[in-house]
Amino acid sequence: MKKYFPFLDWIKTYSKAQFGGDLSAGLTVGVMLIPQGMAYSMLAGLPPIYGLYASTIPLIVYALLGTSRQLAVGPVAMVALLISSGVGALAPLGSTEFIALAILLALMVGVIQFSMGAFRLGFLVNFLSHPVIAGFTSAAAIIIGFSQVKHLLGLSIPRGKVHDTIFNIFQNISDINLPTLVIGVGAVILLLLSKKISKRLPGPLIVVLIGMGIVYFMGLDAAGVKIIKDVPGGLPSFGIPNINGKSMIALLPIALTISFVGFMESIAVAKAIQSKHKNYEIDANQELIGLGLSNILGSFFKAFPVTGGFSRTAVNDQAGAKTGVASIISAVLIIITLLFLTEYFYYLPNAVLGAIIVVAVFGLIDFAEAKHLWKHDKKDFAVFMVTAIATLSLGIEEGILVGVVLSLGILIYKVSYPHMAELGQVPGSDEFRNLERFDHLEITDDILIVRFDAQLYFANASSLIEYVEAKIQERPKIKHVIFDFSAVTGIDSSAIHSLKDLVENLHRQERALTLSNVRGPVRDILYRNNMMDSDHAMRFYLSNQDAIKDIKHNAGNEYEQYVSQSNHGKKK
Repeated sequence: MKKYFPFLDWIKTYSKAQFGGDLSAGLTVGVMLIPQGMAYSMLAGLPPIYGLYASTIPLIVYALLGTSRQLAVGPVAMVALLISSGVGALAPLGSTEFIALAILLALMVGVIQFSMGAFRLGFLVNFLSHPVIAGFTSAAAIIIGFSQVKHLLGLSIPRGKVHDTIFNIFQNISDINLPTLVIGVGAVILLLLSKKISKRLPGPLIVVLIGMGIVYFMGLDAAGVKIIKDVPGGLPSFGIPNINGKSMIALLPIALTISFVGFMESIAVAKAIQSKHKNYEIDANQELIGLGLSNILGSFFKAFPVTGGFSRTAVNDQAGAKTGVASIISAVLIIITLLFLTEYFYYLPNAVLGAIIVVAVFGLIDFAEAKHLWKHDKKDFAVFMVTAIATLSLGIEEGILVGVVLSLGILIYKVSYPHMAELGQVPGSDEFRNLERFDHLEITDDILIVRFDAQLYFANASSLIEYVEAKIQERPKIKHVIFDFSAVTGIDSSAIHSLKDLVENLHRQERALTLSNVRGPVRDILYRNNMMDSDHAMRFYLSNQDAIKDIKHNAGNEYEQYVSQSNHGKKK
């Protein structure tokens, strides 16, 4: 039962001391979540109140079913942007149809995540490589930031790509509302200062209170400062999302994207925080189940898709959260706000919500990762940059699709052309090493020793054959080919056929194939496929040295040994 209901593990030993930490963390994150939830709802294209709806039921469900005890689930900027982009292509932002589709999207995301967890498919997220996620996240953060500039400047400009937004800003620069600009810039500065002073300081709530006070007492709403105005109170009513086949088909691409990206964000921060706490383990598949049910049940109470957030989780941990009770306390605080406090948000400026979003997403631009990849892995840096540029220029869904396709392409290339090495003997020993990495290795002119460093199967068998043929072209005196299979852990039927063809071709050329260091399971497969019963059967040896000794012995007096000192490569 503990496996499926993780809260049963910590509830039995729950103590008063743990409650003290949970209470402090729950109140801190709850206070932080009120303005953030409203801001991310606005970013998603929904009325601010839906951000509070998404901060109630999902938090409670995850607290009971998730394996992380510090993860703070709720609205996040990345998912909000994906909702705005995906649903915005189907209905006008903020419209009744848009809201209905966003809630249906939460149900779809929940079903996808729950199904992945139930069928143990958490490994599928590995197809989103780290450079793809980093590039996509960095570009998305830039898109999010620019999407909020209009709120900081008090401009009414249409939604579009980053370059369109920049062009529209300059085109409408004379229409900037000065009071809005002052409030927006001031809010950004206050948020940055509060983070510098203490991460536990509720900066978003502070700027919200100050912003509302300034607008109310100075009457700035009459001067063109846009405010939230009426925020409906009360708890969201229960209702099943409007399930429509046509809408579900249209939403499926964005639902899959949010399911994967949201889970990646959540599991990354959950594992990072868990590394500081050794009293529990993160189960990726149970995390999918917990997040999935959070979104499913949340959709019945007008919530849009949610996931675990970086900043709130860090605050939750630093504030002393010990168990999921902290998230339940945060949800209770949001419920109290919905019941009694929504009317006080009337004078909340849009510029303040925009500032909260801008400051929150700035940290998602991963300059450090780009610099690291540039120095240490140019291929992954290319993946990072291509994903980022595609996201910025083509769009959110297109960008991550490009990144995934590029990652899969590189993966396919790597498995199709694994590392292979021609080996030479270390003088005075039975050791063999890569000719390209060591100097002064001994090689025999009529013997080729090749080590294949991968599982041998249909995707890469031809590359091994091509490698051997190229070496024979370089060294026509080769009469014996030795495959060092020490790194080969498996072999499939396609590779068996390729080996049989190679044996026949070598025999026609008066050459022979020998295998050494063959693992037991691979040897069993070769025996079952009658590789030892043919007229030109291969032979097995325990080592390369044994194979060479036998080749020399069988050659008798006609065997002439040609040993040369190889000077291939300069790597040590």
